[in-house]
Amino acid sequence: MKKITFALLATLSLTSTASFADYPNKDIQGVIMWGAGGSTDNVMRSIAPHVEKELGTDLILTNKSGGVGAISMKYVDKKKADGYTLLMGAENPQMHRVLGLSNIDYSDMIPISLLARGTPMIMARSDAPYDTMQEFIDYAKANPNKVKLGSTGKGGLTSIVLAMLASQVELDYISIPYKGDGPALTALQGGAIDVMPAVLGAAIEHIKAGRMKALSMVDVERNPLLPNVAPITDTLPGMKAYLPWGPFFGVFVKKDTPDDAVKTLQAAFKKAAVNPDFVSLMEKSGYTIMNTSGAEASSFLETYRSTSSWLVYDAGFSKFSPEKFSISKP
Repeated sequence: MKKITFALLATLSLTSTASFADYPNKDIQGVIMWGAGGSTDNVMRSIAPHVEKELGTDLILTNKSGGVGAISMKYVDKKKADGYTLLMGAENPQMHRVLGLSNIDYSDMIPISLLARGTPMIMARSDAPYDTMQEFIDYAKANPNKVKLGSTGKGGLTSIVLAMLASQVELDYISIPYKGDGPALTALQGGAIDVMPAVLGAAIEHIKAGRMKALSMVDVERNPLLPNVAPITDTLPGMKAYLPWGPFFGVFVKKDTPDDAVKTLQAAFKKAAVNPDFVSLMEKSGYTIMNTSGAEASSFLETYRSTSSWLVYDAGFSKFSPEKFSISKP
């Protein structure tokens, strides 16, 4: 009986080893945290064809927005840790715990690749009666609760930028939420909202086409892609305390995913991220290539979680103190 048992265990072990050695042997699902047409969606759909070439299989991409990224993260967390379900997300989960949106963040996952990061901007509809950040501030103060400002929920890029802004100047406006920057930018073009913080990569083509205009770069210096747009620190010098800051876009798998699958995915994304077509597209869109994984990615994620979690806490709209989760102060 023991011989049969040992033989069976040996067979199962060999079968398991072979299955992971053959990874991937079927399609891989990529769950994109935000909606179609937004910055996260654009980055992930741009890298996907190059990753497919490296892996020799298809990436089936689906958008699963909601809960400022919490819906897609919980979905992936419930899947098997086998490397066949990827979370394709942005920076938002790093604030989930302090915001009370979820009890998991990227520290509970394995970073496959931090692909790129972006620079935030303050955008306005093309016919808005202000062309600079100072003119917008003056208008908003003179017309309290008249400006309709688009947002993507607490923990989204807009909420962080607005928290920074609120630390420098008091403005009264009407906040209108959207499920991602794609729908919000569409609303901005159509005049449903007046102003919205957005990432440069998602807005630059709209700016060039005249469908909206940039009031300011949320940065400490001008960007070569839009050299005529002043950094926000020209108007609000106190913003330097938080900058540079911006969204990032990464790919993750559930913890306990087999090492062979993790290494295969990391190698595929690392090579895909240096593909000339992808690099060119990212640079033209105003994104900075990161292409990091492993310890370097984990260190970046921890620093980002610390800075952003304390920022939303100090701004007064987090549900919990970062100290509750042993998140160190930057």
